[in-house]
Amino acid sequence: MTGELRTLNGEIFDRAPLDALLKRRLFYTESFEIYRTASNFKGDTKGLYDYGPPGCALQANVVDLWRKHFVLEEDMLEFVCTMLTPEDVFKTSGHVDKFADWMCKDSKTGDYLRADHLVENVLEARLKGDKAARGVKVEDKDESPTDAKKNKRKVKDIKIAKLDDNTVTRYEEILARIDNYDGTELATLIKRLDIRNPDGNNKVLPPIPFNLMFKTTIGPSSASPGYLRPETAQGQFVNFKKMLEYNNNSMPFASASIGTSFRNEISPRSGLLRVREFLMAEIEHYVDPEGEKKHARFDEVRDIELRLLDRHVQLAGKSNLRVMTVGEAVDTKVVDNETLGYFLARTKLFLEKIGVDLGKLRFRQHMANEMAHYAADCWDAELLTSYGWIECVGCADRSAYDLTVHARRTGEALVVRETRQEPVQIEEWQVDMDKKKLGPKFRKDAKAVELALETLSQDKRELYATILDHRGSISINVACLPEGKAELGKDLIQFVRRTRTENIREYTPNVIEPSFGIGRILYCLLEHVYWHRPGDDARGILSLPPLIAPTKVLLVPLSNHPDFNPVIRKLSQRLRAAGISTRTDASNASIGKRYSRNDELGTPLGITVDFDTLKDGTVTLRDRDSTKQVRASADDVVDAVAALVHVKEVWPDVFARLPEFRGQSAEE
Repeated sequence: MTGELRTLNGEIFDRAPLDALLKRRLFYTESFEIYRTASNFKGDTKGLYDYGPPGCALQANVVDLWRKHFVLEEDMLEFVCTMLTPEDVFKTSGHVDKFADWMCKDSKTGDYLRADHLVENVLEARLKGDKAARGVKVEDKDESPTDAKKNKRKVKDIKIAKLDDNTVTRYEEILARIDNYDGTELATLIKRLDIRNPDGNNKVLPPIPFNLMFKTTIGPSSASPGYLRPETAQGQFVNFKKMLEYNNNSMPFASASIGTSFRNEISPRSGLLRVREFLMAEIEHYVDPEGEKKHARFDEVRDIELRLLDRHVQLAGKSNLRVMTVGEAVDTKVVDNETLGYFLARTKLFLEKIGVDLGKLRFRQHMANEMAHYAADCWDAELLTSYGWIECVGCADRSAYDLTVHARRTGEALVVRETRQEPVQIEEWQVDMDKKKLGPKFRKDAKAVELALETLSQDKRELYATILDHRGSISINVACLPEGKAELGKDLIQFVRRTRTENIREYTPNVIEPSFGIGRILYCLLEHVYWHRPGDDARGILSLPPLIAPTKVLLVPLSNHPDFNPVIRKLSQRLRAAGISTRTDASNASIGKRYSRNDELGTPLGITVDFDTLKDGTVTLRDRDSTKQVRASADDVVDAVAALVHVKEVWPDVFARLPEFRGQSAEE
């Protein structure tokens, strides 16, 4: 997308009034804020936020819709897993060694900066300085010193200096590939391009990895190390066998988990976009790897169009989007398989339901060095905001990594066993183990050694057969052993080539994982639905769909006349009984003022009770966005509200069938 960011009504987007609105109306607030100015307070509260009443309601409604859209629609098995995790689990999964960002330290001040963000920040500033030197106007509406998309410090004083064309091209190519650089490559870039801390122009030390997990101890002795989980996935994987049994050993199936996760961000900034505690909603869809990862319902989404930024375009130093249907993307292998493509499409439909501007949505493919250690392919649903493109959903093909490593570590067979329709003759290398000797030799770890042998690939078995024949012993990796290896001689094992008849097929499923960052989605959504009345910047509006709005209906009595109270109370009871949230504003402010301050809360509908209501039982129904009103009986209005909230009708339908009200303006 080119040009300046625009609001729903086409105005240039300004983040400042939205931020002020969200904090003033208590959508969210900084945690422990009163301690910021307290004397001798040394705590770090950055990246921690509390949700107020409208924020809580909005989040609850989005999560409820997510559960209906995915868990209920796809018949998923929902799990609630503990947030505390023993260290051994994350050692096995690879998080202890690999769940890290590269950070640099300012050589003088000691400040820490994310290395990739530092490089990107400085190069962007140099390119802006080049444009200014060439006489190209560079507009930057963001006066904030930070950029949440990349969590980076802005260069406050951009040096105006012309660069040669080759340098400009090289910088642009680096920026397009920035997520593909590892620590060594970032160190080379920082040294070669003389990248310094924008705050003070000090040199930075070479990048080092920083693990993002919060470490803790479990139990009173502090002898059992653990971590606050950075994702909900591992709790689902270790329960795979139980879920498979619950699902009557039927494949494919999916589990889902909604819960809080924690990441110790190097330098959290920019509100809900980069925080240390956040809500996640994750799906683990288990598929048969031999079935080409097809999805039974793929044809339902085949014709849905996606805006894609694939890795080949990024590696070429470009950012052109390719618009194609999910079917085309899978058929041409732009997207690896049907199940991954299916969830990309379902993700788009979910984001559309909650009110995301589809013109500000794209799916970006991870490049090789950017992908998580477990991923075979990964696409991010990114939303365009005033902070840039924000990753909100990750759809990853985790292959069989997680189930395999947990099975290897614990000795528990996390596999699927299916009866074959026709027996199959298979020639293979088999492992003959003398379990009577393995048991006494390895004691409690014997089962893990057996599993390590059983899960060896055919290539490994053939190789070990040769080594065993020549050397008389082999060494295999067994993580739970103190030395991490098991030495095995001919007295314990033999590798033999045999032909067997297989009636039962055994395999480890692959996993497709869509992972949703709820807080990020909420903030991006709020930017997408924010606008203000023409000519009046102070009258901000959040055009949240009725389905997820914190409050669905504002009840407004014309005045404080006591005769209005029974009518308001009855309307409220009827709506709440139908599961429709209401809020009554009986203050002395004008009706226009009362509606205006609830437009800020995203309340889509308003019902006004006046003296005519007491005579004939009619009330007015107001639409937030158009401010148009209809007048009808209380029964008809309640029915219309229910239809709008449950998406059986839209406002033009109601406006066309109920009489328009042209009396007292609700906007006075």
